[in-house]
Amino acid sequence: MDRRAAKEDDDLSQTRAAVLDTTAQEGALMAASRTGRGKLLAAILQSLEDDKAEDVVAIDLAGKSEMADHMVICSGRSSRQVGSISDKLMERLKADHGIIAKVEGKDQGDWVLIDAGDAIVHVFRPEVREFYQLEKMWMTPAELAARA
Repeated sequence: MDRRAAKEDDDLSQTRAAVLDTTAQEGALMAASRTGRGKLLAAILQSLEDDKAEDVVAIDLAGKSEMADHMVICSGRSSRQVGSISDKLMERLKADHGIIAKVEGKDQGDWVLIDAGDAIVHVFRPEVREFYQLEKMWMTPAELAARA
């Protein structure tokens, strides 16, 4: 009977250790995932800065929406610059991160939406951006006040 009890205790200890180890691994993967998302956002912001995008705003969507973790909104001075900013960003995402982003509106050049998975980027001409005012939809009043 003592051997059986000792074996059951040993089995339970091994099971507990395996569960704790799995939980630790899941936590590490989640942390790495968050770090990866931060790297993606940083790469997007750097690309926009390199291409002279104006009035760049990054909005944290975590807890607000399931569609993405970040939304980035920026402006280009002309339809040509909007197209160029978008093209360069998609090239860099593919080359540096292996992300083949989905794109909408590139042919018109007024508003280009780039879906990079964890981040969604909107590149506007200033007049179009002012008309839609996406920032007001997604930012809290405190965030809007701090931005003004």
